[in-house]
Amino acid sequence: MTKALLIINPSSGKEKAEGYAAKAKKTLLKRFDRVEEKHTEKGGDATEFASDAALEGFDAVIAMGGDGTLNEVINGLARHETRPAFGFIPLGTVNDLARSTGIPLKPKKAIDMLETAVLKPMDVGKIGDQYFMNVLAVGMIAQAVDQVSVEKKTKFGPVAYFVEGLKAFNRHELLDFKLVYDEGKFEGEAALVVAGLTNSVGGMENWAPEAEIDDGLLHVFVLTKLGLFDAANMLPQLVRGTLKNSDGVLYYKTQHLEIDVSGEDISVNVDGDKGPTMPVNIDVFPSHLNLFVPHKKKN
Repeated sequence: MTKALLIINPSSGKEKAEGYAAKAKKTLLKRFDRVEEKHTEKGGDATEFASDAALEGFDAVIAMGGDGTLNEVINGLARHETRPAFGFIPLGTVNDLARSTGIPLKPKKAIDMLETAVLKPMDVGKIGDQYFMNVLAVGMIAQAVDQVSVEKKTKFGPVAYFVEGLKAFNRHELLDFKLVYDEGKFEGEAALVVAGLTNSVGGMENWAPEAEIDDGLLHVFVLTKLGLFDAANMLPQLVRGTLKNSDGVLYYKTQHLEIDVSGEDISVNVDGDKGPTMPVNIDVFPSHLNLFVPHKKKN
C-alpha cells in the first residue's frame, strides 16, 4: 500500500491554500492508496511533519505553500537516509524552484500535473546544519530583503522585494568578502554574493541558464559593484542569460563554498529568509531528493 503526506500552509497564497486542499487530495488519491493531510500552525511544523513521514516510511511528501514552506519540508526530508519523493504546489511570492523545474505556477495546474508527474533527481545544499533548495545571498541587498515583512510579501508580492532592493542599490554599500571555492579563492570588496542551485533567482529565470537541478554544483556570482548605473548595464545581460559576462561580475562553479565578511555582523539570506551569520560553509548534496516534475510527452 502506497501512502503520501500532503502538508498545507494555510497562510500561503494569500490564504487560498485551504481552497486547493480537497482538489490536491483527490488528485493524489489517483496514484497513492492513502493520502494523509496535515496543516501547519507555526514555523517548524512542516519540517517536523516531513521528518516524521520519512521515519514512518511514506512514499511521498507533497507541500502546498511558498518557498519558506518548501524549505522547511526539505529540511525535514534531507536529514534522513531513506527519503520519500518530494512534490509541491507553489503558492509563494516568487516560486523559484517551480520556475526552474517547469512546474506550473498556477496552483490548479500544478495539482493536475501531480497525477502524471515523473521523478527527477534534485540537488540539495547545506549551510551549517540547515538545508536549502535554491539560493543563498549575502550583501546589503540581501540584508534589505530580510526586512520585508510577511504582510508586505502577501500584499505586494515581488514588488516588496524590489522596493527594498532599490533602497540598497542607492546606498551602494560594499562589504569585504573572502570566498573559498573548489578551484581557488576571492578576497576583496563586493556588493553582493549569490550562490544558486537552480537557474532562477528572485523570479529571474535567466540568472544562471546553464544551472541544472541535478548538476551537483553551486553557481556563484560575485557582484563587485552594484550602483544603479551598474545595475542598468547588467540588466540586458541578465535578460539574455549572460550575466556572468557582465563587467563587475565574477562567476564560479563549485561543490563547496566558504564565505566570510570582515568586521561585519552579516547573515545569509537562505531561500528568501534570514539564515546563519558569517562565516559559513556550504556543500552540495548531489541528487539528494527525487522531485515530482511534469511528464513531457514525446513528439
